[in-house]
Amino acid sequence: MSDIQYNLQFEKLCHSLQLGELVNEPAQLVGGFLHRMYAIQTTQGKYAIKALNPQIMLRPAAMNNFIQSEQIVAFLADKIPAHPAKSYRGSTIQQLDNQFYLIFDWVDGQSLKPNEINKTHCKKIGTFLAEIHKTDFSDLGIINEWSYNDQLTDWNDYLQKGKENNCDWVNLLFDHIDKLYEWNTKANESAKRLASDMVISHRDLDPKNILWNQDNPILIDWESAGYINPMQDMTETAIYWSEEEGGNIDKERFLALIAGYTKRYGNVQANWRMVLNNGFLGKLGWLEYSLKRSLWIECTDEEEQKMGTEQVTGTINAIRRYADMISELEEWLVMLDYD
Repeated sequence: MSDIQYNLQFEKLCHSLQLGELVNEPAQLVGGFLHRMYAIQTTQGKYAIKALNPQIMLRPAAMNNFIQSEQIVAFLADKIPAHPAKSYRGSTIQQLDNQFYLIFDWVDGQSLKPNEINKTHCKKIGTFLAEIHKTDFSDLGIINEWSYNDQLTDWNDYLQKGKENNCDWVNLLFDHIDKLYEWNTKANESAKRLASDMVISHRDLDPKNILWNQDNPILIDWESAGYINPMQDMTETAIYWSEEEGGNIDKERFLALIAGYTKRYGNVQANWRMVLNNGFLGKLGWLEYSLKRSLWIECTDEEEQKMGTEQVTGTINAIRRYADMISELEEWLVMLDYD
């Protein structure tokens, strides 16, 4: 187990920020893969508390990324139903005994399951995404420091470590090792070519990050906000919202989101195969992080290690499905060029 552990002190936090007295035990919320979310009820109200992963906060860029992401969501709050963290003493990031937190007013709402999503939902999300992409963020002074990494991940090294630790995913990783290098190369090549066209966006606008109160959506979890190629962001978001329970893509929902996007943004054109190949990049990055968690390379406790192990298997299968659907997705997107 890592020496870097969560240090959760909700009672002390409430006292420090004058949130009121706790009236019951904080309840951990499910769904987050990076950090831990809790619902707390105090004598002053109900809050959602995000306890930031202490391993992630060790990264040199982590603090600045959180500061910038909260600047982005606060800037957008007048344009779209975005939900920023609360600010105390001039900061949205709260530190208490080496543990960092984000505090949010509680939102009544539920995220949609794949079988609950319809074309109307998709069009709405497409419109919001276009609004984000069209927003001028220059007043925030956020510098585009994104750069593509043309080095291949050493998947064989992870495979070897997995064998040494008798990991459950060893055979699956072995079966896909050549393809991982192939997908990695394609992703690097496309990222290099798309890097000249970037906008600031949410970058993770999937169904779990939208809460719905009846038909009213609220966009949450902005921690990944930053620069991204707009067509990559649009296609990835369309995939998120059109993916069925079994992993297949519903064409009508996919095109509905893009229709909502283009109605606000305007017509779209791109080298769609390059855009879709770029979609491997984030998935491969998540796979590597999951491998590190599973192998205790970057992991706080057994709960995270177990999650990492589960995510390795799920992510490899998801990347394979994505690779299999690229040609069909490209056909749908190419038709947009002629509409």
